Amino acid sequence: MPEDGKATLPRTESHARGWRGLGWGFIVKLLIMMLINALGILTILSAWRVQSWIILGVTIALLVIADVVYFVRRALPLKYLMPGLVFLLVFQVFIFGYTAYIAFTNYGSGHVGTQQQAVNAALIQGERRIENSPSYPLSVVQRGSELGFAIVDDKGDVQVGTETQPLEPSPNAQIGDSGAPSDVPGWSVVSLNQLISDQAMQASVQKLRVPVSHDPNDGSIRTRDGSTGAVYKSTLVWDEQAQTITDTQTGTVYTADDSTGNFVAEDGTALPTGWVVTVGFKNFTALFTNPALLQPLAIVTGWTFAWAILSVAVPFALGLLFALIYNDARLKGRRITRTLFILPYAFPAFMSALLFRGMFNAEFGVINDLFFGGANIDWLGDPWLARGAVLWVNIWLTYPYFFLVCTGALQALPSDTLEAASIDGAGRSRVLRSIILPLVLVSTAPLLISSFAFSFNNFTTIWLFNDGGPAIPGAPYAIGYTDILISTIFRISGLSGGKSDFGLASALSILIFIVVGAISALAFRQTRKLEEYM
Repeated sequence: MPEDGKATLPRTESHARGWRGLGWGFIVKLLIMMLINALGILTILSAWRVQSWIILGVTIALLVIADVVYFVRRALPLKYLMPGLVFLLVFQVFIFGYTAYIAFTNYGSGHVGTQQQAVNAALIQGERRIENSPSYPLSVVQRGSELGFAIVDDKGDVQVGTETQPLEPSPNAQIGDSGAPSDVPGWSVVSLNQLISDQAMQASVQKLRVPVSHDPNDGSIRTRDGSTGAVYKSTLVWDEQAQTITDTQTGTVYTADDSTGNFVAEDGTALPTGWVVTVGFKNFTALFTNPALLQPLAIVTGWTFAWAILSVAVPFALGLLFALIYNDARLKGRRITRTLFILPYAFPAFMSALLFRGMFNAEFGVINDLFFGGANIDWLGDPWLARGAVLWVNIWLTYPYFFLVCTGALQALPSDTLEAASIDGAGRSRVLRSIILPLVLVSTAPLLISSFAFSFNNFTTIWLFNDGGPAIPGAPYAIGYTDILISTIFRISGLSGGKSDFGLASALSILIFIVVGAISALAFRQTRKLEEYM
């Protein structure tokens, strides 16, 4: 009890809910929630602008839940759980769900937007300047990083627009002595001297097209010199009601096909730009029925399993062997030798892969010179030699990890069990087979399973060592003999260059997830049986 004799009541309210004491807890919580609400509202407005209704709805729900959780007394457990749940939803559930959604669409090269965007792209590609069309006095205007055109039309009025916003009247704009707009409210007029001195801006201005109206058939304003503009119209005409695009030069009619997301003519030809549509299980069936893709995928799948299994089994066997040898107390210099054995693990993997790439080079590599008498062995060009070489590099990089793991497992073995086996007359091979190996596997089996899953999806060494080559003849997407499934996905997605097919890549990703998950589940089940046996 205090000296003044007055009892102090126990504090029953959190610093984050009341003003007693320092009173800063509630203020800090209020500021944090203000920041979270501001970011949430910004996300909601962005989702509304791009018409992403799912993201808009999820953001509103999360924002409401967050406000309720952190301002209601009864939701105390959720105050600690909600940050982790939100991160799980955003970085795991959303990513997997979005990947699954893409797997059922034709999203990829030529199919990346809506139908209206595909129409606009088609009309832009067919744009030509109208013969004998008048030239309009023009000024290049800028607002932040956005460029636009301000022109003086036939009536003497000023109109301004951008690539995404068609021309609109600007009633308070001023016209200069040159006849072009000199002052446009809300915009900065770019002078010709500034335009001439900035080559990057010149290139942007020459590529810029400002739609005349919201109807894409009305064409757009374009300029060559930055001082005058002309109307360019497309040779293609869009009929929204009939859902057709007609080529006025050839008379060919392209009809919208909602099943494929393309504008297709009667002879089967299609415009290069389409739109995103749902294609069902087409991407999944293509993995098993497309002749051009089936054989390369079969080769890649077989090599992926071999790569994942050998990348775990061989380094583990080597690591266990060296751990057994250097765990013997009678061996001198164990600490120095162990340090030398883990050096490959300490060296950056990407540097090791690049160094070995040069060492295995058929023309100037030291492997041929030192170990094969200068023979011209094409390690990187032959499929089987390339696989053996990249597997050797990966084993060299990973066995020190298993050496460390097995060393720790061996040092943790119960000495009384080993002594009892020795007293019973068990030989070294029997002790190793019946006691050491099962006990080591109990502690290392989860690591082996995780290493298998990692190797199944790890193409860093392959990519740096040989770029997945040599190429499989006739394979689409430049697939190579040392590519594994994850690097094949990388190629199909177009991230390495060339045509992209994100729908097909997403479908293959889901299949890999199912395969790795099933194998991991079975392996963990066997691990539990091993623990029960022990």
